[in-house]
Amino acid sequence: MLATEPAFRTLYYYRLRRASAVSAVFGSLASLCYPGERTLHIMCSDVGPGLIIQHGFATVIAANRIGANCWVNQQVTIGFKGHRGGSPVLGDNVQVYAGAKILGEVTIGDGAQIGANAVVIDDVPPYHTAVGVPARCLPPRAERTVDSPSDRAHPRAEP
Repeated sequence: MLATEPAFRTLYYYRLRRASAVSAVFGSLASLCYPGERTLHIMCSDVGPGLIIQHGFATVIAANRIGANCWVNQQVTIGFKGHRGGSPVLGDNVQVYAGAKILGEVTIGDGAQIGANAVVIDDVPPYHTAVGVPARCLPPRAERTVDSPSDRAHPRAEP
């Protein structure tokens, strides 16, 4: 994967730079031969194990913390809202789909999903799904009714 996946290389070099000064030098030299994804920027205090960055093109991750086993798709922005305020905290097993924005000092609970192109400016409880602009939270699938519009393939679909 190191030779074929630029997004993986970028995350690998990020982890090397955070490990030690010697590792940082090795990472810098390796990036000359095998450059990472140039439009993927990772600026986090703490990144848990198992982070997957799928198609890291045009992705900015500036969170306080990213939990274990998170999944981030392309064109995602996770970071500050304006010039002041904190940055997001993502729990474990969070999935962030293409084009989503998570802005400001918000907490995304364990197992939450952020829908494509959603703009999250408020906390998302664990195991909930955030969709829309601004994002609203859908309860866990087991708690939704069968007739819920979110369970239909199309807004005008018959129940």
